[in-house]
Amino acid sequence: MREAEIIRRTAETDIRLRLMLDGTGKSEIDTGCGFLNHMLTLFAKHGRFDLEVKCVGDTDVDDHHSVEDIGICLGQAFAQALGDMAGIARYAHVILPMDEALLLVAVDVSGRAHLSYDAAIPTQKIGDFDTELVKEFWLGFVRKANITLHIRALAGENSHHIVEGMFKAAARAMRGACAVDPALRGEIPSTKGVL
Repeated sequence: MREAEIIRRTAETDIRLRLMLDGTGKSEIDTGCGFLNHMLTLFAKHGRFDLEVKCVGDTDVDDHHSVEDIGICLGQAFAQALGDMAGIARYAHVILPMDEALLLVAVDVSGRAHLSYDAAIPTQKIGDFDTELVKEFWLGFVRKANITLHIRALAGENSHHIVEGMFKAAARAMRGACAVDPALRGEIPSTKGVL
């Protein structure tokens, strides 16, 4: 079973996260941040990952620590669930429309952490969510997942649509990259023999 459970406790957050890569898209999400709950619910649904997240964070300060640390935990969970990455497709990309917004996300499950992020979000807030935290989430994610992730907002005027499209596209790209490729028969998808 390709699954993982991550527990992270700091002075700022207390997080328990469970991930099953080969799931059906069901989720139980309680991050203390309504907008992030919405994004992770649709990430699970569109990636067909089973995902449980419970976070108690210092949201009396703001959502920064919770959002970043949940990204870290989700990245750790992917790395743990993938193990040595034998037999996976490794690469995937998605171009996804969300009304007027158009998102491109490409991923390489490479064993190397890199985020290339080019997404202008027009407003500083979506409800009470600070939109600058979107990039912080993905930074935490890629650093612990050890993947290369490219995110481009090719079009968009509505901040909610841009960010929602981004999470949906990332979910679908991760689903494709993490999929087991029968042609690889358990091989490591690299000439190096290791990722």
